[in-house]
Amino acid sequence: VQLQASGGGLVQAGGSLRLSCAASGRTFSNYAMGWFRQAPGKEREFVAAINRLSSISWYSDPVKGRFTISRNNDKNTMYLQMNSLKPEDTAVYFCAATDRRTSGVDGEYEYWGQGTQVTVSS
Repeated sequence: VQLQASGGGLVQAGGSLRLSCAASGRTFSNYAMGWFRQAPGKEREFVAAINRLSSISWYSDPVKGRFTISRNNDKNTMYLQMNSLKPEDTAVYFCAATDRRTSGVDGEYEYWGQGTQVTVSS
């Protein structure tokens, strides 16, 4: 499956952005999906994940209550709604897919998008 992330940009602290991840090539609903991010000089970290039928989702502590992950299997697209953004949310955001179990571990995802830059100014 090929993944294309989009929707990043520059936003002021307290603002919102919605990221999208468009999938192509294979049946999107066969994959659990996740969002990860990597800030300059830091390791890539888990943000959120969602299972195949959207019945289970979970979030890292730093984004819980502010970010919402969702997917539309008919549109082959996953989303990340980001509200109340903070400067520490600044990073390149990656979407990822796995045909195994839903996971918060980046090593368990086989397919990755190219990343989209999110910059939050203070």
